[in-house]
Amino acid sequence: MTAAIQHVQLDHGTGAVLSSELVGFIAEILGDVYVGEMEDSAILPVEGSRIAMTTDSFVVDPPFFGNGDIGKIAVCGTVNDLAVSGAAPRYLTLGMILETGLSFDHLARVLTSIRETAREAGVQIVCGDTKVVRAGEADQLYLNTSGVGFFSREPLRMDSVRPGDSVILSGPLGNHTVHLLSIREGLGFESRVLSDCAPLNVMIDRVFAAVPDGAIRSMRDVTRGGLSAVLHEYAGRVGTAITIDEPTLPIQHETAMAADMLGINPLHCANEGCLAIFADPGAADDILAALHQHEYGRHAVVIGEVTARDGAAVLLRDAGGRESTLQPLRGAELPRLC
Repeated sequence: MTAAIQHVQLDHGTGAVLSSELVGFIAEILGDVYVGEMEDSAILPVEGSRIAMTTDSFVVDPPFFGNGDIGKIAVCGTVNDLAVSGAAPRYLTLGMILETGLSFDHLARVLTSIRETAREAGVQIVCGDTKVVRAGEADQLYLNTSGVGFFSREPLRMDSVRPGDSVILSGPLGNHTVHLLSIREGLGFESRVLSDCAPLNVMIDRVFAAVPDGAIRSMRDVTRGGLSAVLHEYAGRVGTAITIDEPTLPIQHETAMAADMLGINPLHCANEGCLAIFADPGAADDILAALHQHEYGRHAVVIGEVTARDGAAVLLRDAGGRESTLQPLRGAELPRLC
C-alpha cells in the first residue's frame, strides 16, 4: 500500500490502480493461504478434474434501473466471471444484506430478477444467507454471490496472450455507467442509453464453437475500471504494449455526448455485458461472425492488437496513425456506481 495512504478510501473500490494496490495488500498479508492467480475465476483440482470458482459482492446505486437491477447484475457478474475462464457456469450462492425499511415489494422484484436471469444463464441457486442491518447501513440491500463452473475445454488464462493477438470487443463501451449516472443526476439520457447488463455465457459458448481450440487466448468481462483497466492489466501481465485503434471503439453517440458533458472517458467506465477477447488474428473473422449472430454481440469489432513492443503500455492510435498513451486511473473519475 502507498505509504502516504493510511486508510481505506472510496477510490480503492473503483477497479483502477488503487484497487490493485488494495488487493495486493490483502494478498501479501494472507501469504501462503492465498493461492489465487488474480484472474476472474480460480481453477481448482477436484477428484482428477477441474472446476472454476469465483465470488463477488454487489453494491449498486441506484439498485433499480432500466434493463436491470442489483439482482440481475449479481447473477450476470458471477456467471460472466466463470464463463470468461472457459468454464460452464452451473451453481451460485446468494448472500443478502438487507436494510431495515426495505419494502418486500422491492425485495420480491430483486428476487424475481435473480430467478429470471439465472434461468437465462442456465444456473441454479444452491445455498444462501441473509443478514438485516439498521436503516442507513446499506444502500437498501447488498448482495454477494459465489459461483462454480465446470470445464469441458482448456481453461483460459492471461498468460496465454502473445504478441500479434487481436483484441476484440463484443459491444459498446460506457452505457451502463452513463445510464446509472443519468438516473442519479437527472441528465435525461437514461431512455436513450440503456445498461448493457447481460449474462454472456451462451454467447461465449457460441464463440468457442466457431473457432479451433487455442484460437481464443483469453477473455475478460469489462466491468469496474472499464476497458482501460482490462488493457492495462493484460499489458502488465504480457509485458508488451497493446495498441488500440481509437476510431474503431464502439461508443454510442449519446454515450459519448453524456461522457463529454460529465468530463469522463468511456474507456474508464464500467460495463456489465461487454467482453474483451484476445485471440489468434486468423480467427478474428469467425469470432466476429459468431458474436454478431447473438443479440449481445451485434456491435462486436476488432479494436486493436497486442504488439511486440517492450513496455506494459496501452497506446491509442488515431485516424491519422498518431499514437498517444492511455494512462491508467489511480482513483475514480466519477462516484461509485457498482
